[in-house]
Amino acid sequence: MTTESGAFVLNFPLRMAARAAVLAGFLAILPQISFAAGGSAAAAAEEQDTQAAARARLSKSQFKNVQVTVDTNGIATLTGTVNLYEYKADAQRRVNKAKGVSAIRNAIEVAGPSVPDQQLRDKLLEKLTYDRVGYGNLFNAITLSVQNGVVTLGGHARTDVDKDSAIALVSTYPGVKDVVEDIEVDPVSMMDDQTRMEVARAIYGYPSLSKYSIDPAKPIRIAVQNGHVELYGVVDSQADKDTAFLRANGVPGIFSVKNYLQVAGQPVESSGK
Repeated sequence: MTTESGAFVLNFPLRMAARAAVLAGFLAILPQISFAAGGSAAAAAEEQDTQAAARARLSKSQFKNVQVTVDTNGIATLTGTVNLYEYKADAQRRVNKAKGVSAIRNAIEVAGPSVPDQQLRDKLLEKLTYDRVGYGNLFNAITLSVQNGVVTLGGHARTDVDKDSAIALVSTYPGVKDVVEDIEVDPVSMMDDQTRMEVARAIYGYPSLSKYSIDPAKPIRIAVQNGHVELYGVVDSQADKDTAFLRANGVPGIFSVKNYLQVAGQPVESSGK
């Protein structure tokens, strides 16, 4: 209808219909608003639960200076300080098991004492050479280097137990700030085990080389991968190095021999014979 002034006015039924349409539209979006609010609250509660679970994993005294935060994607960030690298690695293992944690950013710093690289390397090498004595350690050829307190492990281990033992030994030593692990575990093979024993007998059974079996920390180390033999360690002379190569190469059934033996007092070589 139209008023005297010409303004258009909705009649009562039309006004009611318009209000009903507006109300219907609001009611239609109300569940979505409620769902969004509920979902946001649930996500926040889940994030808090995950963070609480992660913190509970670090209740031991060695983690007293470690902090953990968890974002909405379940990524936990570890910060703070510990006294040993092993504690840093252990903190990561523990938090990784917390419910809701999807990944770890480990920014923990290893405080503890600072040890000169050369001194740290010498101490760790001494410990590694005697590690697993009596358990076939002459078949492990694990290498070690140190730079700014970061220890890098490489080379070969006969078993996963030998590898884990070396990592644990280094991780718990004061002065180690971080560990880079690149140890290769040799393939599990009965044929390779037989080859190891035959090469060991060929080398240590030779009169001029038998002396290397006296000190268990300084053997001629023998690594075998699918019939391929590698020799490691330090010998007294070039003649001993050459003899060890010839003796190993004479074992029936092997495919190749690489001679990484170093001669005492000579520059370190990087390639095998």
